[in-house]
Amino acid sequence: MSSPKNRYLYREELPSVPPTHDHSSLAVYLALKGYPELGADNILNPATIGEYSRIVGQICRQAHLEFLRLESASSEEKLVKRAWIYQLLIEIALNTAGLEADWAKIPEKERVKALSFIREEVSSLEKEERSEVAEPVSAKYIVGQMLGDVKKVMSSNPKTKSMLAWMAEKIEKKIDPAFPASSFLSEAVRELQANAYYKMSKLGLCRFGNDYALGLRWLRHMGFVQVSTNPVLAAEAYKDDPSLWERFKDYLKKHPELVENIEKDPDALAMAATLIALWPNMEVLRPAAYLLDFQDGMVSYQLNPNVADDVEGSLRDAMRIYQLSQDYFRRYDAYLLWGWPSHLERGRPNIVFKVAGSSEASIEITRRLESLGIGTNNTVTFTVSQEVQLILAKIEGRTEAVKRGVRLTKVYETNMGGRLEAHLREAKAAELILEALKRLEQPEQALAELAKRLGVPGAEPGKTWRAPTGWGYSMEASSLEEKAYLTASQAYIRTLASEALADFLLKAGTHGKTLEEVMAYLKRYEEAISLAGTLVAQRVWWIFFSEENYPKWISYLVKNYGISPAQAEEVLCGIDVLPASKRKPSDTYLTLARRNMTNTEFPNHQLNVHLEYAEKGLRLEDYDWSITRKHSPEVLETLLTIEDFKKAYELTPELAKILKEVGVYGVEEMGTSGLKPSEWASFGSRTKTMKGFTEAYNAFREECIRKARELL
Repeated sequence: MSSPKNRYLYREELPSVPPTHDHSSLAVYLALKGYPELGADNILNPATIGEYSRIVGQICRQAHLEFLRLESASSEEKLVKRAWIYQLLIEIALNTAGLEADWAKIPEKERVKALSFIREEVSSLEKEERSEVAEPVSAKYIVGQMLGDVKKVMSSNPKTKSMLAWMAEKIEKKIDPAFPASSFLSEAVRELQANAYYKMSKLGLCRFGNDYALGLRWLRHMGFVQVSTNPVLAAEAYKDDPSLWERFKDYLKKHPELVENIEKDPDALAMAATLIALWPNMEVLRPAAYLLDFQDGMVSYQLNPNVADDVEGSLRDAMRIYQLSQDYFRRYDAYLLWGWPSHLERGRPNIVFKVAGSSEASIEITRRLESLGIGTNNTVTFTVSQEVQLILAKIEGRTEAVKRGVRLTKVYETNMGGRLEAHLREAKAAELILEALKRLEQPEQALAELAKRLGVPGAEPGKTWRAPTGWGYSMEASSLEEKAYLTASQAYIRTLASEALADFLLKAGTHGKTLEEVMAYLKRYEEAISLAGTLVAQRVWWIFFSEENYPKWISYLVKNYGISPAQAEEVLCGIDVLPASKRKPSDTYLTLARRNMTNTEFPNHQLNVHLEYAEKGLRLEDYDWSITRKHSPEVLETLLTIEDFKKAYELTPELAKILKEVGVYGVEEMGTSGLKPSEWASFGSRTKTMKGFTEAYNAFREECIRKARELL
């Protein structure tokens, strides 16, 4: 029997009203229509937790009967629909073994019984298949498909490996050909529950999010409750999974006005393409959103970077996206929430908008969206003053909403620590290189030799250089100073403790008379810079959410905004600091907190974090509340010699005044040389990040236009 290239060719459009009367019938119905994941998620209903194993047993009975009835179907339809029955059972089992069962508060004895029933049923179906043909072909097919879906994550970049792809490869090696679905299920549960993220989530050490648009369902089983994307990652999703372009074209066929208005409104195409990549993520996280009362399960959508500094333009885009998502999910929720209490609001998008802190406009955009009960996730944020200012805007908007009885959602304040560190490293490296060049007799020749050694392409003296910077764009360098900055960029100097840089400085006679002395100097700065992002995240979290300051903010909100203590708690408890742009495992392990914190992770970073735990035998409990750890005073002393770190770490006079009014501890020692809103646009990390995001967005939009024109 040949395997179909696309199992979704057999997927049918669902009627607007579910044609069923019980959870088990709905689950099997959805599986046979091509929606096994939705069928599995529907039974995560807190109203039926005491009957969970009974419902699973009913699903096993009905699934087995449907499996037998498919004997008379065509060979390809039989293979696909039986595969979906296997997938329904496997998805239910993974939900039961995963953190979803905790969120739904399913009793342990119910979980154990349900898993036992599913294991027996899957094994029984495999025996049925082998009684008809030599091997369980549908079981083998769906296991291959499910593993293949996971392997897509970061597959377009051969230099990286995602944690999920690594897990899939481990599982694949242990598949028993005679019992592919049974063995897959056992190994998948084992790998999920042995993972560092599952264990940290289970212990309640922190919340976690995915900095990527694919692979979320497996991560949800491990406790991941957030997705954060940007134009770069949206484009990567389409590279990893080219089938998304076919879904994009199908969407355009149903909305021909988008194609007709290509020239007039090209951004509408990019918006549609991004939503097509993100709606599946929102589907995956909707059970988390409803089970956790919209205090988790959110998907971050970055607004068009071309209008990031335009309040009305950004709000207009946000409202358009929100309405499209609400229309989509009202239909989806008819199935997901079938059997749930009728008072629950259907269709509310589990979306927050990424508002770039690239200018003062972001303050008003944030406040206005929050006042509507629409969450925000401030991004392109690297500094204490930015993040404190934008959290204050969140508080103001959320207070307006809560007074009107609007139920608030989880929202985020991103701390792009890795990008701050990359900028500081570049700034320090450029400073060192420029200082050394002043002492060298043939500076351009010496710089070209260093650049070649570091891998800068086309680094010839007397010529213009053009090369990638590592920020998503290339830089053209003609002058000696420009070439120094290009050489210092993160694409070529990943660490200051670089032997090539040390040799260069030694030749110039700076920062040491021996290679060892120069390397010691560079290592001191590298070690300090590698903690810069963590220190910013620590300070922001401490100002608002530490045990010392949190009660003071509650009192301040009650007194100054005229709300009740319960409303003040709702306003404040739903704001999470979101450490992002990680570069090393410690960026995660040193920013854990049991509340008001979600760490968002790249797929390859996830693997490094897990391997740090698995291979080094870390005791995860040792990192409980690691956000409160004290670090060496020498680290801070070193960092404060870098002007841009001082801007990133200190407050402004205006913020210091507000924090004193609140009664925040230690404001006097925090300094007031922090970045002012009028300076946000010119800060180094911001200019590099926004340039990369904007170029990525524009390139993605051009590809959307090209695909749309194929339909003309």
